[in-house]
Amino acid sequence: MTHLKQVPLAIALWVALSGSFQGQAQAVPTLPNANDPIVFNAPPPPSTGRPGRRADAGSRGCSGDETNASELTLTALVPTQVTASSTVVFGKTAAERPTFWFYVPYRSSSTATFVLQDQDGNSIYQSDMVLPETAGILSVTLPATSAPLEAGKLYHWFFKLYCRSTSPPDSFVDGWIQRESLPSDLTQQLKTATLPQQVRLYAAQGLWFEALSTAAEQRRANSGDSAWAELLRAIGLESVAGEAIVIP
Repeated sequence: MTHLKQVPLAIALWVALSGSFQGQAQAVPTLPNANDPIVFNAPPPPSTGRPGRRADAGSRGCSGDETNASELTLTALVPTQVTASSTVVFGKTAAERPTFWFYVPYRSSSTATFVLQDQDGNSIYQSDMVLPETAGILSVTLPATSAPLEAGKLYHWFFKLYCRSTSPPDSFVDGWIQRESLPSDLTQQLKTATLPQQVRLYAAQGLWFEALSTAAEQRRANSGDSAWAELLRAIGLESVAGEAIVIP
C-alpha cells in the first residue's frame, strides 16, 4: 500500500518539474548592454533582377548650385549586399509603414519625389516634396493613408531629385525593402528595452530601417550619442554620419 501511495506523488512531482522547465524555455532573452558594440546582421539579399543604386553616379546637385553643393552625392542610407552577379541595395523592416532616410546635396529650388512600387512595378505610394535650403539628411515616412507593406513581399523604392520641373530626374537612387514579422521573443524584449537597447536588438535581427530610425531618435535626444554613426559605419556610409538631419 505504501508503494501505491507514492505513485501519484511521483506523477505530481514530474508535472511540476515539467511546467518549470517549460517556463524557463519561454523566458525572455537577456537584453543587450546599452554600451555593447552595435552588430548589424545583414539578411541575405533577394533575387530581384534589378540590384538598385545606393548613391548617384557623380552628380553633387543641380547646375549653378555651387554655394550649397556638398562634396557628397545623393545617397540612400541603406545597406548593400554583394551577390555573385551584382550588388543589391536592400534592407528589411518590421513596420507596415517604415521610414526611409536619404542624404541630399540640394538647393532650396530643387524638388524631390519618393516613389514606392510593388515587385511588379505597380505604384503603391508617391510623394513630392520641396527641399530645404541646405544640404543634409531627410526622412520619408509612409503615411497612414498609404497601403501597409505586406510581410514577405518585396517593394521597390525610388528617390528622385529634380533641378527643373521636367523629367527625367537629374539624380536618383533606388533599392528594395522587404517586411517581415517580428519574432515573439524580440517583441517581448522591445517592451522593456531602452532606446540604446532597441537599436542593438533591431540591428542584431537585421531590421535596418527600425535600427536607423531608432538611432536617429537617440541622436535627437543626445547629440553625442554614437549609435547613428556606428550603424552607418557598419554599412560603409561613415562619410555621411556627421551630416545634419534637416527633415526628421
